[in-house]
Amino acid sequence: MVSEADLRQQIVAVIPRMRRFARSLCGNTPDADDLVQVALEKALTRLHQFTPGTRLDSWLMRIVQTSFLDDRRKASRREEGLDEESLSRLPEARQDDDSERSSKVRDIDRALLQLPEEQRVLVGLVLVEGYSYREAAEIMAVPTGTVMSRLARARKALVMHLREEGYE
Repeated sequence: MVSEADLRQQIVAVIPRMRRFARSLCGNTPDADDLVQVALEKALTRLHQFTPGTRLDSWLMRIVQTSFLDDRRKASRREEGLDEESLSRLPEARQDDDSERSSKVRDIDRALLQLPEEQRVLVGLVLVEGYSYREAAEIMAVPTGTVMSRLARARKALVMHLREEGYE
């Protein structure tokens, strides 16, 4: 049996992955950090609900996802697509050697923000965090085929948006 202290150490090891996933959902670091904090609070108060022998990282990513969706439901529902408030919080490109890279990151963030939430979640899980389709399906509680079709649509939409921005 895994002790609570061991579980807490394992949770700490997953925090960087939780932050990357949250960033892919929120589109900016401050909101992502807030989301991870909320998810960690939920996880720590619900450690007794974790099933030993299952994947802790999948359980935590599911908490991040549901916390994100809960937060979105609480806020007044806006049209899916580009959220100007979120876009305004994206980091500005620095005027140094990293400015081209920062500009590309900003363009990718804009493209991600235009995706519907269920597609953005999958991009975060599969393309950013490297989960398999089966693992992503488990986290999202949907069939694997649904993951595959949503991810295909997300990739197509990202490519189209980035081409419009001048990327090949």
